[in-house]
Amino acid sequence: MLKAKQLVNNQETDMCKGNLYYYYLASTGAVVLWSASFIATKLAYETFAPIQLGAVRTLFAVILFWLIRKITSNNEKIKKEDRVRIAFSGFLGITLYFAIENVGVSMTSSSNSALIVASFPAVTTLLEFFIYHSKPNIKKILGIIIAIIGVVILTQINVDGNSKSMLGNVLLIGAGIVWAFYNFITRDLTNKYSAITLTYYQIKAGFIFFLPFVIIEGKTWRMPTITSASAFIYLVVGCSIVAFLLYNLGLRKLSASISVSIMNLVPVLGLIFSIVILHETVSTIQILGGVIVIIGVILSSIQRGENLNV
Repeated sequence: MLKAKQLVNNQETDMCKGNLYYYYLASTGAVVLWSASFIATKLAYETFAPIQLGAVRTLFAVILFWLIRKITSNNEKIKKEDRVRIAFSGFLGITLYFAIENVGVSMTSSSNSALIVASFPAVTTLLEFFIYHSKPNIKKILGIIIAIIGVVILTQINVDGNSKSMLGNVLLIGAGIVWAFYNFITRDLTNKYSAITLTYYQIKAGFIFFLPFVIIEGKTWRMPTITSASAFIYLVVGCSIVAFLLYNLGLRKLSASISVSIMNLVPVLGLIFSIVILHETVSTIQILGGVIVIIGVILSSIQRGENLNV
Protein backbone atom coordinates (compact mmCIF):
# COMPACT_ATOMS: atom_id res chain seq x y z
CA MET A 1 0.00 0.00 0.00
CA LEU A 2 2.81 2.36 0.95
CA LYS A 3 4.66 1.55 -2.27
CA ALA A 4 1.50 2.23 -4.27
CA LYS A 5 1.13 5.68 -2.65
CA GLN A 6 4.79 6.47 -3.33
CA LEU A 7 4.33 5.41 -6.96
CA VAL A 8 1.30 7.71 -7.33
CA ASN A 9 3.17 10.61 -5.71
CA ASN A 10 6.15 10.05 -8.01
CA GLN A 11 3.88 10.00 -11.05
CA GLU A 12 2.19 13.24 -9.94
CA THR A 13 5.60 14.87 -9.43
CA ASP A 14 6.77 13.77 -12.89
CA MET A 15 3.56 15.08 -14.46
CA CYS A 16 3.99 18.38 -12.62
CA LYS A 17 7.58 18.70 -13.82
CA GLY A 18 6.46 17.85 -17.35
CA ASN A 19 3.77 20.53 -17.24
CA LEU A 20 6.34 22.98 -15.87
CA TYR A 21 8.22 22.88 -19.15
CA TYR A 22 5.20 24.50 -20.84
CA TYR A 23 5.54 27.47 -18.48
CA TYR A 24 9.25 27.69 -19.23
CA LEU A 25 8.43 27.63 -22.94
CA ALA A 26 5.78 30.32 -22.45
CA SER A 27 8.19 32.67 -20.64
CA THR A 28 10.98 31.95 -23.12
CA GLY A 29 8.60 32.58 -26.02
CA ALA A 30 7.73 36.00 -24.56
CA VAL A 31 11.42 36.83 -24.19
CA VAL A 32 12.15 35.83 -27.81
CA LEU A 33 9.33 38.10 -29.04
CA TRP A 34 10.50 41.03 -26.89
CA SER A 35 14.12 40.52 -27.97
CA ALA A 36 13.24 41.33 -31.58
CA SER A 37 11.25 44.46 -30.65
CA PHE A 38 14.26 46.73 -31.12
CA ILE A 39 14.76 45.42 -34.67
CA ALA A 40 11.05 45.83 -35.43
CA THR A 41 11.17 49.39 -34.07
CA LYS A 42 14.09 50.25 -36.33
CA LEU A 43 12.29 48.82 -39.37
CA ALA A 44 9.08 50.69 -38.49
CA TYR A 45 11.01 53.97 -38.57
CA GLU A 46 11.06 53.62 -42.37
CA THR A 47 7.73 55.48 -42.39
CA PHE A 48 6.83 56.15 -38.72
CA ALA A 49 8.35 58.90 -36.56
CA PRO A 50 9.28 57.74 -33.02
CA ILE A 51 6.35 59.37 -31.18
CA GLN A 52 3.92 58.49 -33.99
CA LEU A 53 4.93 54.85 -33.67
CA GLY A 54 4.35 54.86 -29.91
CA ALA A 55 0.94 56.51 -30.25
CA VAL A 56 -0.39 54.27 -33.03
CA ARG A 57 1.02 51.15 -31.38
CA THR A 58 -0.77 52.10 -28.17
CA LEU A 59 -4.05 52.78 -30.00
CA PHE A 60 -4.04 49.35 -31.65
CA ALA A 61 -3.09 47.71 -28.35
CA VAL A 62 -6.10 49.39 -26.70
CA ILE A 63 -8.39 48.01 -29.41
CA LEU A 64 -6.96 44.49 -29.12
CA PHE A 65 -7.17 44.45 -25.32
CA TRP A 66 -10.76 45.71 -25.56
CA LEU A 67 -11.55 42.75 -27.85
CA ILE A 68 -9.83 40.34 -25.45
CA ARG A 69 -11.92 41.69 -22.57
CA LYS A 70 -15.08 41.24 -24.63
CA ILE A 71 -14.19 37.70 -25.68
CA THR A 72 -13.30 36.66 -22.12
CA SER A 73 -16.32 38.53 -20.65
CA ASN A 74 -14.00 40.59 -18.47
CA ASN A 75 -16.17 43.39 -17.07
CA GLU A 76 -13.91 44.32 -14.19
CA LYS A 77 -13.94 48.06 -13.44
CA ILE A 78 -11.40 50.32 -11.79
CA LYS A 79 -12.38 51.69 -8.39
CA LYS A 80 -12.85 55.44 -8.14
CA GLU A 81 -9.98 55.90 -5.69
CA ASP A 82 -7.53 54.20 -8.08
CA ARG A 83 -8.42 55.98 -11.32
CA VAL A 84 -6.01 58.91 -11.03
CA ARG A 85 -3.19 56.61 -9.96
CA ILE A 86 -3.77 54.21 -12.85
CA ALA A 87 -3.98 57.11 -15.30
CA PHE A 88 -0.63 58.40 -13.99
CA SER A 89 0.90 54.93 -14.20
CA GLY A 90 -0.30 54.78 -17.82
CA PHE A 91 1.39 58.12 -18.48
CA LEU A 92 4.68 56.86 -17.02
CA GLY A 93 4.72 53.25 -18.23
CA ILE A 94 3.13 53.75 -21.65
CA THR A 95 3.41 57.36 -22.83
CA LEU A 96 6.62 58.67 -21.29
CA TYR A 97 8.47 55.35 -21.33
CA PHE A 98 7.78 54.54 -24.98
CA ALA A 99 8.26 58.16 -26.08
CA ILE A 100 11.73 58.30 -24.53
CA GLU A 101 12.67 54.75 -25.56
CA ASN A 102 11.53 55.21 -29.18
CA VAL A 103 13.47 58.45 -29.56
CA GLY A 104 16.51 56.81 -27.94
CA VAL A 105 16.34 53.77 -30.23
CA SER A 106 16.11 56.07 -33.27
CA MET A 107 19.46 57.64 -32.29
CA THR A 108 21.48 54.52 -31.48
CA SER A 109 21.74 50.93 -32.70
CA SER A 110 19.21 48.24 -31.82
CA SER A 111 22.01 46.09 -30.37
CA ASN A 112 23.12 48.87 -28.02
CA SER A 113 19.48 49.53 -27.11
CA ALA A 114 18.96 45.90 -26.11
CA LEU A 115 22.09 45.89 -23.94
CA ILE A 116 21.23 49.14 -22.14
CA VAL A 117 17.60 48.09 -21.55
CA ALA A 118 19.00 44.95 -19.88
CA SER A 119 20.15 47.17 -17.01
CA PHE A 120 16.61 48.27 -16.07
CA PRO A 121 16.17 45.70 -13.24
CA ALA A 122 19.39 46.98 -11.62
CA VAL A 123 18.24 50.60 -12.07
CA THR A 124 14.95 49.72 -10.36
CA THR A 125 16.76 48.04 -7.45
CA LEU A 126 19.03 51.09 -7.02
CA LEU A 127 16.13 53.56 -6.97
CA GLU A 128 14.23 51.26 -4.61
CA PHE A 129 17.14 51.54 -2.18
CA PHE A 130 17.04 55.37 -2.21
CA ILE A 131 13.23 55.77 -2.18
CA TYR A 132 12.09 52.91 0.08
CA HIS A 133 15.33 52.64 2.10
CA SER A 134 15.45 48.93 1.37
CA LYS A 135 18.51 47.02 2.54
CA PRO A 136 19.97 45.05 -0.38
CA ASN A 137 22.40 42.26 0.44
CA ILE A 138 26.03 42.29 -0.65
CA LYS A 139 25.27 40.42 -3.89
CA LYS A 140 22.62 42.97 -4.86
CA ILE A 141 24.91 45.92 -4.10
CA LEU A 142 27.76 44.32 -6.05
CA GLY A 143 25.37 43.54 -8.92
CA ILE A 144 24.12 47.14 -9.09
CA ILE A 145 27.68 48.50 -9.14
CA ILE A 146 28.72 46.06 -11.89
CA ALA A 147 25.60 46.84 -13.97
CA ILE A 148 26.24 50.59 -13.67
CA ILE A 149 29.83 50.08 -14.85
CA GLY A 150 28.51 48.19 -17.88
CA VAL A 151 25.99 50.94 -18.65
CA VAL A 152 28.69 53.62 -18.38
CA ILE A 153 30.77 51.68 -20.93
CA LEU A 154 27.82 51.32 -23.30
CA THR A 155 26.81 54.97 -22.95
CA GLN A 156 30.23 56.16 -24.14
CA ILE A 157 29.91 54.27 -27.42
CA ASN A 158 29.36 56.24 -30.63
CA VAL A 159 27.55 53.86 -32.98
CA ASP A 160 28.88 54.02 -36.55
CA GLY A 161 30.31 57.47 -35.89
CA ASN A 162 26.82 58.86 -35.17
CA SER A 163 27.22 61.86 -32.85
CA LYS A 164 23.61 61.45 -31.66
CA SER A 165 24.12 57.86 -30.48
CA MET A 166 25.49 58.96 -27.10
CA LEU A 167 22.36 61.09 -26.52
CA GLY A 168 20.25 58.08 -27.57
CA ASN A 169 22.07 55.92 -25.01
CA VAL A 170 21.42 58.49 -22.26
CA LEU A 171 17.73 58.70 -23.23
CA LEU A 172 17.44 54.92 -22.91
CA ILE A 173 18.83 55.14 -19.37
CA GLY A 174 16.22 57.83 -18.71
CA ALA A 175 13.56 55.40 -19.97
CA GLY A 176 14.84 52.90 -17.40
CA ILE A 177 14.36 55.43 -14.59
CA VAL A 178 10.81 56.15 -15.80
CA TRP A 179 10.11 52.40 -15.92
CA ALA A 180 11.31 52.02 -12.33
CA PHE A 181 8.87 54.69 -11.08
CA TYR A 182 6.09 53.04 -13.11
CA ASN A 183 6.80 49.80 -11.24
CA PHE A 184 6.72 51.57 -7.87
CA ILE A 185 3.34 53.16 -8.60
CA THR A 186 1.83 49.98 -10.08
CA ARG A 187 3.22 47.50 -7.54
CA ASP A 188 0.26 47.07 -5.17
CA LEU A 189 -2.33 47.64 -7.92
CA THR A 190 -1.43 44.26 -9.43
CA ASN A 191 -2.98 42.58 -6.39
CA LYS A 192 -6.25 44.49 -6.77
CA TYR A 193 -6.99 43.97 -10.48
CA SER A 194 -6.40 41.30 -13.12
CA ALA A 195 -3.43 41.80 -15.43
CA ILE A 196 -5.66 42.31 -18.48
CA THR A 197 -7.88 44.88 -16.75
CA LEU A 198 -4.96 46.86 -15.32
CA THR A 199 -3.04 46.87 -18.60
CA TYR A 200 -6.14 47.82 -20.61
CA TYR A 201 -6.83 50.94 -18.56
CA GLN A 202 -3.15 51.88 -18.42
CA ILE A 203 -2.70 51.77 -22.20
CA LYS A 204 -6.04 53.53 -22.65
CA ALA A 205 -4.78 56.43 -20.50
CA GLY A 206 -1.38 56.18 -22.18
CA PHE A 207 -2.89 56.71 -25.63
CA ILE A 208 -4.74 59.85 -24.49
CA PHE A 209 -1.51 61.28 -23.04
CA PHE A 210 0.30 60.44 -26.30
CA LEU A 211 -1.84 62.87 -28.34
CA PRO A 212 -0.13 66.14 -27.24
CA PHE A 213 3.29 64.49 -27.75
CA VAL A 214 2.36 63.67 -31.36
CA ILE A 215 1.37 67.30 -31.93
CA ILE A 216 4.65 68.51 -30.40
CA GLU A 217 6.63 66.09 -32.59
CA GLY A 218 4.90 67.61 -35.62
CA LYS A 219 5.97 64.95 -38.13
CA THR A 220 4.03 64.35 -41.36
CA TRP A 221 2.11 61.07 -41.47
CA ARG A 222 3.33 58.78 -44.26
CA MET A 223 1.83 55.72 -45.93
CA PRO A 224 3.42 52.61 -44.38
CA THR A 225 5.45 50.30 -46.60
CA ILE A 226 5.17 46.51 -46.40
CA THR A 227 8.28 46.46 -44.21
CA SER A 228 7.21 49.17 -41.76
CA ALA A 229 3.62 47.86 -41.62
CA SER A 230 4.86 44.31 -40.89
CA ALA A 231 7.17 45.64 -38.17
CA PHE A 232 4.30 47.64 -36.69
CA ILE A 233 1.97 44.61 -36.63
CA TYR A 234 4.72 42.58 -34.95
CA LEU A 235 5.14 45.25 -32.24
CA VAL A 236 1.40 45.43 -31.55
CA VAL A 237 0.42 41.76 -31.80
CA GLY A 238 3.71 40.02 -30.99
CA CYS A 239 5.12 42.29 -28.29
CA SER A 240 2.13 44.07 -26.75
CA ILE A 241 -0.33 41.14 -26.79
CA VAL A 242 1.16 37.66 -27.34
CA ALA A 243 4.39 38.22 -25.38
CA PHE A 244 2.45 39.81 -22.52
CA LEU A 245 0.03 36.88 -22.30
CA LEU A 246 2.82 34.28 -22.55
CA TYR A 247 4.88 35.97 -19.86
CA ASN A 248 1.93 36.15 -17.48
CA LEU A 249 1.18 32.47 -18.20
CA GLY A 250 4.73 31.61 -17.17
CA LEU A 251 4.37 33.58 -13.94
CA ARG A 252 1.62 31.18 -12.82
CA LYS A 253 4.17 28.46 -12.06
CA LEU A 254 7.61 30.08 -12.20
CA SER A 255 9.05 32.10 -9.34
CA ALA A 256 9.93 35.78 -9.78
CA SER A 257 13.69 35.09 -9.71
CA ILE A 258 13.41 32.47 -12.46
CA SER A 259 11.30 34.84 -14.59
CA VAL A 260 13.90 37.59 -14.16
CA SER A 261 16.67 35.16 -15.08
CA ILE A 262 14.86 34.22 -18.30
CA MET A 263 14.44 37.94 -19.06
CA ASN A 264 18.24 38.20 -19.10
CA LEU A 265 18.08 36.46 -22.48
CA VAL A 266 16.59 39.64 -24.01
CA PRO A 267 19.91 41.50 -24.55
CA VAL A 268 21.65 38.34 -25.77
CA LEU A 269 18.97 37.50 -28.32
CA GLY A 270 18.55 41.19 -29.19
CA LEU A 271 22.24 41.36 -30.00
CA ILE A 272 22.05 38.22 -32.16
CA PHE A 273 18.94 39.44 -34.01
CA SER A 274 20.57 42.83 -34.67
CA ILE A 275 23.58 41.17 -36.26
CA VAL A 276 21.61 38.59 -38.28
CA ILE A 277 18.64 40.71 -39.40
CA LEU A 278 19.95 44.30 -39.51
CA HIS A 279 23.58 43.31 -40.19
CA GLU A 280 24.77 45.67 -37.46
CA THR A 281 28.45 45.67 -36.59
CA VAL A 282 29.04 44.99 -32.92
CA SER A 283 32.33 46.08 -31.36
CA THR A 284 34.32 44.24 -28.71
CA ILE A 285 33.68 47.08 -26.25
CA GLN A 286 29.91 46.69 -26.82
CA ILE A 287 30.07 42.97 -26.07
CA LEU A 288 32.20 43.66 -22.98
CA GLY A 289 29.77 46.30 -21.71
CA GLY A 290 26.81 44.01 -22.39
CA VAL A 291 28.39 41.06 -20.55
CA ILE A 292 29.15 43.29 -17.56
CA VAL A 293 25.54 44.56 -17.50
CA ILE A 294 24.10 41.03 -17.67
CA ILE A 295 26.38 39.78 -14.85
CA GLY A 296 25.40 42.78 -12.74
CA VAL A 297 21.68 42.29 -13.37
CA ILE A 298 21.86 38.57 -12.52
CA LEU A 299 23.59 39.35 -9.22
CA SER A 300 21.21 42.20 -8.35
CA SER A 301 18.15 40.05 -9.17
CA ILE A 302 19.03 37.07 -6.98
CA GLN A 303 16.39 36.48 -4.32
CA ARG A 304 16.59 34.12 -1.40
CA GLY A 305 14.10 31.47 -0.51
CA GLU A 306 12.25 31.28 -3.82
CA ASN A 307 11.23 27.89 -5.14
CA LEU A 308 9.26 26.75 -8.11
CA ASN A 309 5.53 27.03 -7.53
CA VAL A 310 4.88 23.41 -8.44
